[in-house]
Amino acid sequence: MAEKIARQRKPEQAPQVRRTNFLEVAGNYSPEQARLEAGRCLQCKNPACVSGCPVGVQIPQFIQQIKDGAFARAYEIIRADNYLPAVCGRVCPQETQCEGRCVLGKKGEPVAIGNLERFAADWAAVNTAAETREFAFPRASRAQSAAKIAVVGSGPSGLTCAAELNAAGFDVTVFEALHELGGVLAYGIPEFRLPKEIVRREIENLSAAGVRFETNAVIGKIRTIDELLQDFAAVYIASGAGFPSFMNITGEDLNGVYSANEYLTRLNLMKAYQSGADTPVLKGQNVAVIGGGNVALDAARSALRLGATQVYLIYRRSRAEMPARREEIQHAEEEGLKFLFLHNPVQYLGDEKGFVQKALLQKMTLGEPDASGRRRPVPETGSEYELAVDTVIVAVGTQANPILKDTTPDLPTDKRGYIIIDENGRTAKKSVWAGGDIASGAATVILAMGSGKRAAKSIGKYVRSA
Repeated sequence: MAEKIARQRKPEQAPQVRRTNFLEVAGNYSPEQARLEAGRCLQCKNPACVSGCPVGVQIPQFIQQIKDGAFARAYEIIRADNYLPAVCGRVCPQETQCEGRCVLGKKGEPVAIGNLERFAADWAAVNTAAETREFAFPRASRAQSAAKIAVVGSGPSGLTCAAELNAAGFDVTVFEALHELGGVLAYGIPEFRLPKEIVRREIENLSAAGVRFETNAVIGKIRTIDELLQDFAAVYIASGAGFPSFMNITGEDLNGVYSANEYLTRLNLMKAYQSGADTPVLKGQNVAVIGGGNVALDAARSALRLGATQVYLIYRRSRAEMPARREEIQHAEEEGLKFLFLHNPVQYLGDEKGFVQKALLQKMTLGEPDASGRRRPVPETGSEYELAVDTVIVAVGTQANPILKDTTPDLPTDKRGYIIIDENGRTAKKSVWAGGDIASGAATVILAMGSGKRAAKSIGKYVRSA
């Protein structure tokens, strides 16, 4: 029966419409669609989908509840393991995680686990009164003498760790460097993929459950890790890897050349997509975005929405090697993004006022696999040509901000500046744990959440035994 039901499709804005606004691209399932999609699940005795989820959501159980129409119960089951289901249902790469292991996917389309997770979370937000959602962010009874724990960073890893520790009865304070909470969820993902009201809603639930938040708190500047340890029994570092990387080619210092981090932060936190914004971005007509990941696509699709006539996604490998989500690639193609595969910039050329005017591109071919397992791009001799552009957005990766490393000399890091941790997130520095991108390098939201969950368990055990 399950195999005969077609995978349900979410409603979407038409491409020619959505490329003109920052509203969310996809809508949600109707209750009828959700129950139909849930009916496709085979309820496997040994569900591989659960092992593919970094936070261990009991997927068959919540799907069965949706099938039965018990939507609140479905949400409660998800919340037991995932504190950000409305976020994960929108931005997680389910195709390579839970859905990638679905039995139905071996011969057809897998169950739309991410869409069902989003449905349950959005349904609960609309249909369940806040005062009756005790399970939203569970809070254990806390004695006045409860141990105090500091979390550095309010991204997905920090929020998950804070939520777990709060539920276990600890007194948790989250320190956020920026003026708005949410980390990469707030500054790095555009509104059309993740509406910020969803992020704010989840954080408000966590605050109501007892977690304290301090914004504009740059740890390493206002207080060091050692100074935090004078007041807190343990510290969890989840500061992310938001320091931009560039290619170190001529012309990257021209006006109109942005890192993707700066570009997306201006749009998201400073609302530069709105007219009259205090801190705008250049709204170029011919925009080049360098890179092939989700961040590159987010920047490219944002440029389209700002009114660009043509946006080029320049990627040095082929489409098959692109790390971005398939759904995002498809949406970008539908919206008119032009892909220049097997191309790489070697120089940017500017005008007499110092603004970028052209990108000198070189064609590439694929050679032998490199350390990542993907075929290495090899330049084609004599293949260079100029492409007229007035804005360039570089999205070739990020690295760890050195501020914590520089102010905490006994905190071990690797040669790239990432904090070295064990399997539970513990560092070699006493009472300090770390997780998320600051330890792993840039990864997915759900992987960062998984690291926060593991660290919280380890921290709790350590503090109780101290």
